[in-house]
Amino acid sequence: MSLTVLDMSILGPAMLAGLLVLATHVPLGREVLARGIVFIDLAIAQIAGLGVIAADSFGWEPQGWGVQAAALSAAAIGAIGLTWTEKRWPESQEALIGVLFVLAACAGLILMAGNPHGAEHLKDLLVGQILWVSTAQLQVTAGVTAGLLLARHWLGGRLGRVGFYLIFACAITLSVQLVGVYLVFASLIIPALAVRSMTGRTTLAIAYGIGAGGYALGLAASAWYDIPSGAVIVWAIALMALLSRFVVPKQ
Repeated sequence: MSLTVLDMSILGPAMLAGLLVLATHVPLGREVLARGIVFIDLAIAQIAGLGVIAADSFGWEPQGWGVQAAALSAAAIGAIGLTWTEKRWPESQEALIGVLFVLAACAGLILMAGNPHGAEHLKDLLVGQILWVSTAQLQVTAGVTAGLLLARHWLGGRLGRVGFYLIFACAITLSVQLVGVYLVFASLIIPALAVRSMTGRTTLAIAYGIGAGGYALGLAASAWYDIPSGAVIVWAIALMALLSRFVVPKQ
């Protein structure tokens, strides 16, 4: 097999999509672990996906602003709901997140029941289509990502519960349409988990390196062996996280 399979006109935009996802997900993942709400991204991603499925059932253009608005509105409603439950029943928050994920997943299956392409849509939602991201998607994602990072930097601790959940919802809504639910979870949790016991100024950089290395390795492997990119990248990020435990000096 030749190196021509590593077509940078396809892999380049896909890698950029991965880096944009990591830009918000790595710091958010560390905060998610600190809050003890690990599965929140799965719930919010599934709710955002439900918004996309609902928009599709109305026949809206797949990449149109209506779909984006539906996905973001659904994620924002879910985020605000989780803000309320965290305040009302903090001891049950993780369980409630799990329940919300299951309800959103089942609602999506119900909406797709009569769709002849339902199985394909479900696969795209879970695994994503990172190899086929468009320039327009990357441009919108880059702009919103920059805004979210600036908002977190400027507001810091003043964001509070509502601010955190809304920023989280915006980030997840964008990323789930780029890379799918599985990669959203992997990008958010695995790098943050790998550096959880580390301290020092380089910790965040190491987490970013784990994620970026995983995307690069996964994309290359998927192109080389012609296997699904999203699933391979998830495994590659996990492998990079495992290797980091042996390569990175204890801090």
